[in-house]
Amino acid sequence: MPVRKLKEILDAHGVKYISIVHSPAYTAQEVAASAHIPGKAMAKVVIVDLDGELAMAVLPATRRVVLQDLRELTGCERARFASEEMFQARFPDCEIGAMPPFGNLYGMEVYAAESLRENPEIAFNAGSHTEVIKMAWADFERLVKPKMAMFTT
Repeated sequence: MPVRKLKEILDAHGVKYISIVHSPAYTAQEVAASAHIPGKAMAKVVIVDLDGELAMAVLPATRRVVLQDLRELTGCERARFASEEMFQARFPDCEIGAMPPFGNLYGMEVYAAESLRENPEIAFNAGSHTEVIKMAWADFERLVKPKMAMFTT
């Protein structure tokens, strides 16, 4: 079960969370609707290639990544969306497109949209297209230590 590793880490750090099982959904906005979570509180993960290094961009389901802003933020020469083939092996315990925003568990830098801080809670795919984890934003920030930035539209 993909979510087991994540739940073990949350439990080990004393994090309170809710697990929401929902019908299969594949886009962040579909997941938010299925789990009855506002789109601005539902975080989606976009894997980006920054000068050959994979990183996670974490943003609200209602927003889109602006690659130019991410490139300028990181100082890299080339920023592009990573193809599934580029990152699939990095997430052996997850369904493609349902990776949780814990890049630190997968050896990736995490860039989170500033707008996510506006919500007291964050919800995200838990490694599958049928389960979401909802937890306090403060706990997410403490565990992941994302680089906060503005790179969305």
